[in-house]
Amino acid sequence: MSKKEISVGIIGFGTVGSGTARILLENCGIIKERTGCDVRLKRVADKDVTTDRGIRLPEGMLVADANAVLNDPDIDIVVELIGGIHPAKEFMIRAIENGKHVVTANKALIATEGTDIFSAARRGGVEVGFEASVAGGIPIIKVIREGLVANSMVAIYGIINGTSNYILTKMTDEKVEFSAALAEAQRLGYAEADPTFDIEGIDTAHKLTIISSLAYGIPLSYDEVYKEGITKITARDIDFAAEFGYKIKLLAVAKSDSGEIEMRVHPTMVPNEYLISKIDGVFNAIYVEGDAVGSTLYYGRGAGDMPTGSAVVSDIVDIGKNIVSGGAARLSGICSAGEKTSGLKIKKMEEIESMYYFRFSALDKPGVLSKIAGILGSYNISIASVIQKGRNVAGSVPLVVLTHAACERDVMRALAEIDGLTVVSEKTLYIRVEGKP
Repeated sequence: MSKKEISVGIIGFGTVGSGTARILLENCGIIKERTGCDVRLKRVADKDVTTDRGIRLPEGMLVADANAVLNDPDIDIVVELIGGIHPAKEFMIRAIENGKHVVTANKALIATEGTDIFSAARRGGVEVGFEASVAGGIPIIKVIREGLVANSMVAIYGIINGTSNYILTKMTDEKVEFSAALAEAQRLGYAEADPTFDIEGIDTAHKLTIISSLAYGIPLSYDEVYKEGITKITARDIDFAAEFGYKIKLLAVAKSDSGEIEMRVHPTMVPNEYLISKIDGVFNAIYVEGDAVGSTLYYGRGAGDMPTGSAVVSDIVDIGKNIVSGGAARLSGICSAGEKTSGLKIKKMEEIESMYYFRFSALDKPGVLSKIAGILGSYNISIASVIQKGRNVAGSVPLVVLTHAACERDVMRALAEIDGLTVVSEKTLYIRVEGKP
């Protein structure tokens, strides 16, 4: 039995919750005119009912108890926007058990607990919307799940954490060190007081987990994503990268290779001529290469109240149209427990191949470069370019090497041996490189 008016309840009235509420209240006429879907915000629940969010809700709409949303028989769609894992998961499961469709922007929840949520939704015959969980206002979930559904995905590269991208951009443009760039990001509100999830690659890994599951038909596999943050990057490395013709970005990488999938997050040197290297500040971009469509790039704001709220409302409207038409719940594209998957395996990090940037701190003595090159060569690592600068007060010089493609396992073994040399004064810094040397 179809219905003409779709009733929505929101749990969480923070940044994204207030943006979502604003869009639903102010743009409901536009949405109905374009889609025929009459979406109405009925209730918003948040523990804090006194803070001014810059939006005036109708009298009685804001309540302190989430049960007022979860147990309301008139509410068709519950939107979870409180973040974190608990009680967000419990709220979503209860909503599903009550026969309600659910929408979330919670990437950590989907990446780590999504299997349980999607399994419950399939049992209950309801939909889960999660467009806003990756890249804010960029509709990348819809692109992969619908627009590029005819493609076998070759590779995905994403700058999908605005905080880290802002920090690296500031370090590049103003030649400041990481700590100063982070402090400025915190002052401007781009970074949390505890920025660990952003600067250590955890937030990016959550998003990559979701994209990879959609693109390659594999279970949600957050624990198998390689994660490395940007805290070791210095202004010196950014300058050396520029001399080679590269920029350093925190990149999410997913690649299909001979029946295996690479899933990794780490600082990456990207050639200056690549479009994704030009994505600066808090903006996000995702490059997707399909076997039929070729190369595509999607760019926009990856966070914020209105961009993320736009993605949330997109899911609400999609689900609402299905309710109005009496259509069955659509497949999410995420594998649930017990479902058949693509069978693709996740490649171990030690087996991936990449080009590499090494910065050695070596004593300024004859034969040092040949000794280092000899060890690299013994592990099948070929040098593409070398930069050597003047000495410092300790008598060491930065010796910078760009390699051809090499196996990660061989690289780690070679660096362990090199770092044990008496002519090397500090642990070698390495950065993986995409593109051509």
